[in-house]
Amino acid sequence: MDIVHELGVASAAQVRERMTDPPTNSAVRSVLSILVRKGHLVSEYDGPRYVYSHTVPVQRARRSALMHVVRTFFGGSVEGTVAMLLQLEDSKLTPEERARIKALIDRASEEGR
Repeated sequence: MDIVHELGVASAAQVRERMTDPPTNSAVRSVLSILVRKGHLVSEYDGPRYVYSHTVPVQRARRSALMHVVRTFFGGSVEGTVAMLLQLEDSKLTPEERARIKALIDRASEEGR
């Protein structure tokens, strides 16, 4: 799912290429078929192959995934999640990004969040 979300549309071969330690081609196709049956992906015939795309809008998928991470790894703590993001080595913020984040926090505070 991550690979399809990242690419937008992907063939089974493209999914397999991006996997670390990928299973067989048939295993990848089998999982993609299961995800289609469950409604997580849709498939479309494109020339010699099927391509797959996600059915959930990106914004909704982002929200769901982040909520899962916050609940699972941070006990539901938004503060803990943000603190960890700021501690990451590669999360150097520009002054503009800092200002935008501060504005988002101010707006959330005004809205009672």
